[in-house]
Amino acid sequence: MPTQDSSCDGTAPPALRHAAPSRRRMLGAGLGAVAAALPGCSGDSGPVRRLRLATGPEGGPYNAFGKALALAVAAGSDRLEIVPVGTAASVDNLRQLEEGSVDLALAMADASEDAVLGRAPFPRPVAVTALARVYVNYTHLLVPEAGPVRSVEALAGRPVAAGAAGSGVQVVAGRLLRSAGLSDGPAAVRERSLGLAESVRALRGGTVDALFWSGGVPTPALSELARALPLRFLPLDGYVAALRERHGPVYTTVTLPAGAYGLTEPVGTVGVGNYLLARADVARSGVSDLLQVVFDRWSDLLREVTAGARLEPRFAISTGAVPLHPGAVAYYRSVYG
Repeated sequence: MPTQDSSCDGTAPPALRHAAPSRRRMLGAGLGAVAAALPGCSGDSGPVRRLRLATGPEGGPYNAFGKALALAVAAGSDRLEIVPVGTAASVDNLRQLEEGSVDLALAMADASEDAVLGRAPFPRPVAVTALARVYVNYTHLLVPEAGPVRSVEALAGRPVAAGAAGSGVQVVAGRLLRSAGLSDGPAAVRERSLGLAESVRALRGGTVDALFWSGGVPTPALSELARALPLRFLPLDGYVAALRERHGPVYTTVTLPAGAYGLTEPVGTVGVGNYLLARADVARSGVSDLLQVVFDRWSDLLREVTAGARLEPRFAISTGAVPLHPGAVAYYRSVYG
């Protein structure tokens, strides 16, 4: 159930349980519409004492971001407490939001849009809202440099670590393998549902021939692996057009830069945004307090997640099919006009 004081009356209004207000309508109508969007919730609804944030597995970037956010909120706000909750990541987080066991969550853009639109693996639309697009994940597909795999096609029939069950990694890996014709039939790879730490151990031990990961650059666990085992990063940018055609513009072309993981030249790959999400019934005052901390401390929050990233309002409000929370709309309009 939602934690105490995380909403105005403990339940979302009927309209929000099925569909949150669109970003265009909210921004166009101004703050008056924002106030009206959550009946019974005034801007002075009182302090939000505690919000549970679904993050990810220990050692992963979501977990690191969640812990950093909890510390930043503790230092910067006396009205709000963030409690990070370890999870399997994106898909699991969205399900926990729907169930009400958490108030906030981090999730990849593709999984978030699937949830809002009621696409598999979600049997029906999930009423979640976005607070911000916080950074971009880079899809990594790596193999031992001395091994036989030199291309995505060469993975046919091989064991591949394809992300933990319930993770966003598993979503993007599955879609890439389908685009490459490697998800069924005689060419199908043998997908292993492994988290990052397990995937690294499996690649080092030779029980898988490749490892999928989606995260910031550099991801510390992969930097450590690259120091122990020379790696080859397979380019994936050639699949972006097919992914966008089938799943929409949540996928973009990005580049793993030279120097990261010891790379001598850039490697093109698939980028996916990460959203900070909230249940629709989280109080607007709590959202405003939280976003104030996020924008005041973004460099600290992203330091351990993705090098060189910046958080800017025009980037933060780009959350695609996932509607902005009314409190986020009010925050962005009050601060940035």
